[in-house]
Amino acid sequence: MNKNEFIAAVHENKILAELGLSKSAVGAVIDAALDTVQQALKHGDEVRLVGFGNFYVAKREAAKGRNPRTGEDIQIKASKSPKFRAGKLFKDEINAAPAGKHGKK
Repeated sequence: MNKNEFIAAVHENKILAELGLSKSAVGAVIDAALDTVQQALKHGDEVRLVGFGNFYVAKREAAKGRNPRTGEDIQIKASKSPKFRAGKLFKDEINAAPAGKHGKK
């Protein structure tokens, strides 16, 4: 599912149908929500959505590595990476779902 398909699916959700929001309004809300998560992570905060999961930043220390082509030693810089850990309710819902369109569970 790409972003436009996601916006359309959210727009068609029964919960939002009562509000009468346009697709562009739903898209703006989704963009704002994603930007808010991104800005929180950028500032070192976690975003905890009870029942859904947690967005957080994982830090990787600098390390020594080896270039597989040349065998030369290289220095790998420290880095930060955004991560998501699904909550228990989310995991339970996914595991209870029937097989998807690709036949996977």
